[in-house]
Amino acid sequence: MSQRPSIEVAVVMRRERLDNRWQPWRWVLDEVVPNEPGFGRAPRLLVKTADEERWLHPGFTVELFRDDAEGYYLNATTPAPCWFVLWRMEEEARIADEPMPVPAMVSLSYHDAGRWLDAQETVEQVPAPPHVVESMQAFAAEHYVIEPKKRRRPESFKGLQDRFGNPASVTTEKKFGAGES
Repeated sequence: MSQRPSIEVAVVMRRERLDNRWQPWRWVLDEVVPNEPGFGRAPRLLVKTADEERWLHPGFTVELFRDDAEGYYLNATTPAPCWFVLWRMEEEARIADEPMPVPAMVSLSYHDAGRWLDAQETVEQVPAPPHVVESMQAFAAEHYVIEPKKRRRPESFKGLQDRFGNPASVTTEKKFGAGES
């Protein structure tokens, strides 16, 4: 059995100051970096200044699945191929009195990102490095088969049916009514 191609990554989330009296801070995806053993498994603070914080969330495995080759193909053929990261604000993970963002999943597939967005999740993207894009392109080229477009028959050639699915006919002759001459 062949093993799926995969890469270990870590996600960096950035907390940045806003000039807004209603919301003084916001969280955004900063970058996706290769995971290293020294990162450990728990989130940790990388940088803290008066205007920003950066938190490292290690330990994500991004696998390429043959049945999602179209999603990788769609990502690889865009002008800016990217990582997609689903993250959630978690009440249990807190910084002082505020909830902290926790990345849940990382993917290279457009289909994954679409499903997450359909589920009303927070999904952000950052550019993928060239070596990752090349690997994704090679995988998509090997496993994705573009389906030929099927010719659709024009509506004018389709048989008419009534609302119950029975064959129907159209006529211009008057069957009933008064005034026959």
